[in-house]
Amino acid sequence: MNTIDLSKPVAQTLKEHPEVKDILVDLGFKPLANPAMLNTVGKVTSLKAGSKLAKIPLETIIKTLEFNGYEVIGGE
Repeated sequence: MNTIDLSKPVAQTLKEHPEVKDILVDLGFKPLANPAMLNTVGKVTSLKAGSKLAKIPLETIIKTLEFNGYEVIGGE
């Protein structure tokens, strides 16, 4: 099973799971579509922290990733 750790930097998550990028952009992480943002902010910001910045409930991110077949850890 594919595991996504919400405490890892977004850039690392997308390196391991490039297919998740579209899911995250659709969820509201629009800056991830910009390579410059991904290579700067994405290297230091986790999905957990990004959910607060983008005002996307962590529960929504977890449910969406699980619906798409991922095991989600690091959300507690």
